[in-house]
Amino acid sequence: MAFNPNDMMYVTLSNGLKMPQLGYGVYQVTQNECERCVRDALEVGYRHIDTAQSYFNEEQIGDAIAKSGIDRSQVRLTTKVWIEHFGEAATRASVEDSLRKLKTDYLDLVLLHQPFGDVFSAWRGLTSLYNEGKIRAIGISNFYVDHMVEFCEFSGTGVLPMVNQIETHPLNQQIELME
Repeated sequence: MAFNPNDMMYVTLSNGLKMPQLGYGVYQVTQNECERCVRDALEVGYRHIDTAQSYFNEEQIGDAIAKSGIDRSQVRLTTKVWIEHFGEAATRASVEDSLRKLKTDYLDLVLLHQPFGDVFSAWRGLTSLYNEGKIRAIGISNFYVDHMVEFCEFSGTGVLPMVNQIETHPLNQQIELME
Protein backbone atom coordinates (compact mmCIF):
# COMPACT_ATOMS: atom_id res chain seq x y z
CA MET A 1 0.00 0.00 0.00
CA ALA A 2 1.35 3.42 -0.98
CA PHE A 3 1.52 6.31 1.39
CA ASN A 4 0.68 9.83 0.33
CA PRO A 5 3.84 11.96 -0.12
CA ASN A 6 1.79 14.93 1.13
CA ASP A 7 1.56 13.17 4.52
CA MET A 8 5.36 12.94 4.81
CA MET A 9 6.97 14.57 7.83
CA TYR A 10 9.81 16.97 7.02
CA VAL A 11 12.73 18.49 8.86
CA THR A 12 13.82 22.01 7.99
CA LEU A 13 17.57 22.44 7.66
CA SER A 14 19.39 25.55 8.91
CA ASN A 15 19.25 27.09 5.42
CA GLY A 16 15.48 26.56 5.12
CA LEU A 17 15.50 23.48 2.87
CA LYS A 18 12.82 20.96 3.83
CA MET A 19 13.93 17.33 3.71
CA PRO A 20 11.67 14.31 4.18
CA GLN A 21 12.38 12.54 7.46
CA LEU A 22 11.97 9.20 5.71
CA GLY A 23 14.22 8.36 2.78
CA TYR A 24 14.97 5.33 0.67
CA GLY A 25 18.62 4.29 1.00
CA VAL A 26 20.35 2.25 -1.67
CA TYR A 27 23.42 1.02 0.23
CA GLN A 28 24.23 -2.49 -1.04
CA VAL A 29 21.52 -2.34 -3.72
CA THR A 30 23.17 -3.79 -6.83
CA GLN A 31 23.29 -1.97 -10.13
CA ASN A 32 21.06 -4.70 -11.60
CA GLU A 33 18.35 -4.12 -8.99
CA CYS A 34 18.73 -0.42 -8.23
CA GLU A 35 16.60 1.14 -10.96
CA ARG A 36 13.67 -1.16 -10.22
CA CYS A 37 13.99 -0.68 -6.46
CA VAL A 38 14.08 3.11 -6.72
CA ARG A 39 11.15 3.17 -9.15
CA ASP A 40 9.18 0.98 -6.73
CA ALA A 41 10.10 3.27 -3.83
CA LEU A 42 8.98 6.35 -5.76
CA GLU A 43 5.78 4.60 -6.80
CA VAL A 44 4.79 3.88 -3.20
CA GLY A 45 5.48 7.47 -2.13
CA TYR A 46 9.13 7.90 -1.15
CA ARG A 47 10.44 11.32 -2.13
CA HIS A 48 13.97 11.17 -0.75
CA ILE A 49 16.60 8.89 -2.28
CA ASP A 50 19.90 8.49 -0.42
CA THR A 51 22.97 7.17 -2.23
CA ALA A 52 26.74 7.66 -2.29
CA GLN A 53 29.45 7.63 -4.90
CA SER A 54 30.92 4.53 -3.25
CA TYR A 55 27.65 2.61 -3.77
CA PHE A 56 28.22 2.68 -7.56
CA ASN A 57 24.52 3.02 -8.42
CA GLU A 58 24.00 6.72 -9.11
CA GLU A 59 23.33 6.13 -12.84
CA GLN A 60 20.55 3.67 -12.07
CA ILE A 61 18.96 6.15 -9.67
CA GLY A 62 19.08 8.85 -12.34
CA ASP A 63 17.39 6.46 -14.78
CA ALA A 64 14.70 5.54 -12.24
CA ILE A 65 13.83 9.16 -11.48
CA ALA A 66 13.79 10.07 -15.18
CA LYS A 67 11.41 7.17 -15.95
CA SER A 68 9.20 7.71 -12.89
CA GLY A 69 7.20 10.58 -14.33
CA ILE A 70 7.67 12.47 -11.04
CA ASP A 71 8.90 16.02 -11.40
CA ARG A 72 12.53 16.27 -10.23
CA SER A 73 11.61 19.12 -7.88
CA GLN A 74 9.45 16.66 -5.93
CA VAL A 75 12.33 14.24 -5.24
CA ARG A 76 15.15 14.98 -2.82
CA LEU A 77 18.49 13.48 -3.85
CA THR A 78 21.33 12.93 -1.39
CA THR A 79 24.75 11.61 -2.33
CA LYS A 80 28.07 11.43 -0.53
CA VAL A 81 31.62 12.20 -1.66
CA TRP A 82 34.00 9.33 -0.92
CA ILE A 83 37.37 10.01 0.74
CA GLU A 84 39.39 9.25 -2.41
CA HIS A 85 37.77 12.36 -3.92
CA PHE A 86 38.63 14.70 -1.05
CA GLY A 87 40.50 17.84 -2.01
CA GLU A 88 38.91 21.00 -3.34
CA ALA A 89 39.30 20.30 -7.07
CA ALA A 90 38.73 16.54 -6.73
CA THR A 91 35.56 17.08 -4.69
CA ARG A 92 34.19 19.51 -7.27
CA ALA A 93 34.97 17.08 -10.10
CA SER A 94 33.36 14.16 -8.26
CA VAL A 95 30.17 16.13 -7.55
CA GLU A 96 30.00 17.17 -11.22
CA ASP A 97 30.31 13.47 -12.08
CA SER A 98 27.48 12.63 -9.67
CA LEU A 99 25.31 15.32 -11.28
CA ARG A 100 25.91 13.72 -14.67
CA LYS A 101 25.23 10.18 -13.44
CA LEU A 102 22.09 11.23 -11.56
CA LYS A 103 20.90 13.15 -14.65
CA THR A 104 20.19 16.36 -12.79
CA ASP A 105 21.51 19.90 -12.73
CA TYR A 106 21.41 20.18 -8.92
CA LEU A 107 21.63 17.97 -5.85
CA ASP A 108 19.56 18.51 -2.74
CA LEU A 109 22.16 17.32 -0.24
CA VAL A 110 25.81 16.32 -0.60
CA LEU A 111 27.74 14.95 2.36
CA LEU A 112 31.40 14.19 3.03
CA HIS A 113 31.12 10.43 3.59
CA GLN A 114 33.77 9.89 6.28
CA PRO A 115 35.87 12.08 8.65
CA PHE A 116 39.19 10.99 7.15
CA GLY A 117 41.65 12.63 4.78
CA ASP A 118 41.59 16.28 3.78
CA VAL A 119 38.03 17.06 4.87
CA PHE A 120 38.74 20.80 5.02
CA SER A 121 39.66 21.21 1.36
CA ALA A 122 36.81 18.86 0.39
CA TRP A 123 34.48 21.12 2.39
CA ARG A 124 35.76 24.15 0.47
CA GLY A 125 34.84 22.33 -2.75
CA LEU A 126 31.33 21.59 -1.47
CA THR A 127 30.93 25.14 -0.18
CA SER A 128 31.75 26.66 -3.56
CA LEU A 129 29.24 24.34 -5.30
CA TYR A 130 26.67 25.26 -2.65
CA ASN A 131 27.30 28.98 -3.21
CA GLU A 132 26.89 28.41 -6.98
CA GLY A 133 23.51 26.74 -6.43
CA LYS A 134 24.52 23.30 -7.73
CA ILE A 135 23.94 21.86 -4.26
CA ARG A 136 21.02 22.98 -2.11
CA ALA A 137 22.50 21.78 1.22
CA ILE A 138 25.82 20.35 2.39
CA GLY A 139 26.85 18.30 5.36
CA ILE A 140 28.88 15.49 6.82
CA SER A 141 28.33 11.80 7.42
CA ASN A 142 29.67 9.46 10.09
CA PHE A 143 31.50 12.24 11.96
CA TYR A 144 31.81 11.54 15.68
CA VAL A 145 31.35 14.34 18.21
CA ASP A 146 35.05 15.29 18.43
CA HIS A 147 35.42 15.26 14.62
CA MET A 148 32.25 17.30 14.21
CA VAL A 149 33.27 19.96 16.73
CA GLU A 150 36.75 20.27 15.25
CA PHE A 151 35.31 20.41 11.76
CA CYS A 152 32.79 23.13 12.65
CA GLU A 153 35.47 25.22 14.35
CA PHE A 154 38.19 24.91 11.72
CA SER A 155 36.58 24.34 8.30
CA GLY A 156 37.32 27.97 7.43
CA THR A 157 34.46 28.64 5.01
CA GLY A 158 31.88 30.28 7.26
CA VAL A 159 29.37 27.63 6.18
CA LEU A 160 28.52 25.04 8.83
CA PRO A 161 27.25 21.54 8.05
CA MET A 162 23.48 21.48 7.67
CA VAL A 163 23.37 17.72 8.35
CA ASN A 164 25.46 15.15 10.21
CA GLN A 165 24.04 11.90 8.88
CA ILE A 166 24.74 9.01 11.24
CA GLU A 167 24.03 5.32 11.30
CA THR A 168 21.63 4.38 14.06
CA HIS A 169 19.61 1.24 14.67
CA PRO A 170 18.81 -1.10 17.59
CA LEU A 171 22.36 -2.50 17.60
CA ASN A 172 24.10 0.88 17.21
CA GLN A 173 22.34 3.61 19.19
CA GLN A 174 24.96 6.42 19.00
CA ILE A 175 23.42 8.09 22.10
CA GLU A 176 26.19 10.67 22.67
CA LEU A 177 26.15 11.69 19.03
CA MET A 178 22.36 11.97 18.96
CA GLU A 179 22.51 14.29 21.97
